[in-house]
Amino acid sequence: MQDIDAIGTLIGQPQTVLITTHQNPDADAMGSSLGLAGYLRKKGHHVTVVTPTDYGQNLHWLSGNEGVIDFNEKSRVQVTQLVADADVIFCLDFSALDRIRDLAPLVRQARARKVMIDHHLEPESFADLQLWDTSAAATAQLIFQLITALGDKELIDVPIAECLYAGLMTDTGSFRHGNTTGDVHRTAAELLDIGIDVSSIHRRIFDNVSLDKFRLLGYVLNEKLKVLPQYKFAYIMLTDSELKRYRSKTGDTEGMVNYALAVEGVVMAAILIDRVDEIRLSFRSVGDFSVRELASTHFNGGGHRNAAGGRSKLSLAETERRLLDVLPLYQQQLAEVV
Repeated sequence: MQDIDAIGTLIGQPQTVLITTHQNPDADAMGSSLGLAGYLRKKGHHVTVVTPTDYGQNLHWLSGNEGVIDFNEKSRVQVTQLVADADVIFCLDFSALDRIRDLAPLVRQARARKVMIDHHLEPESFADLQLWDTSAAATAQLIFQLITALGDKELIDVPIAECLYAGLMTDTGSFRHGNTTGDVHRTAAELLDIGIDVSSIHRRIFDNVSLDKFRLLGYVLNEKLKVLPQYKFAYIMLTDSELKRYRSKTGDTEGMVNYALAVEGVVMAAILIDRVDEIRLSFRSVGDFSVRELASTHFNGGGHRNAAGGRSKLSLAETERRLLDVLPLYQQQLAEVV
């Protein structure tokens, strides 16, 4: 669904706008949020970006980051007032309100008009307007399309373009995943023509790793990676105590599941992380095997065909057993993936 004209009408006059995105925001979540924020400020809107949790230090260079408010006990009163005062709330890179955790009831009850911009499957009906396209590789791509469709491409300067490129680059796995289409490359080319330094963007996101994160990765690869050849499956489990031992910060485990997927002969991978209140699962696959279906059926999750997430209220050991118990259901499908 694409309510582009209606969104254009909604933001036709300066208003108070709040932008939010999913918990543990990645580069697409923050890039699309800060890119849209920069554009709306140029249009005269008063804009605040609120995240339901903090996010990785490797994204703090994005333009506008200094004004982002992390929703926590310290900021609860401030954010509650911001949500109440908002005329428009943009919900970016998520399609169900439970993805914004404790922010969900505030947003659901807000008087503001709500606009969802997202590319994930099976959206919840909570927004007044939507720009929703599952064929888009990233929400940042949809933000670019929106700005262009509204005739405001000239307002995309280098800082905004950097934000959008960061989202596009990361959600396509640096343009190597199956969602990398001709339109993706054309969008990247247009952002490049604005004057961004793609090498600098890549370096600031991927080559900005703390020593603690490297040591955690070394431990994971040496001690925690398990491979089940009969299922073409590999997985990693991390306990809360292990994360604390290596002084893990938000974002430090992002991308680790891809190392499991990179093992020769593996077509599906998972990482299970003990987050105290629940077990978070991240799945990756190649080819036609849908980890989204597995995650949604067995782990209260969702996402894309080859990249999905889930959660479990069981213990880490019980969650592992449940995962291993469902693998035989998919053994034939996994065996057929080349």
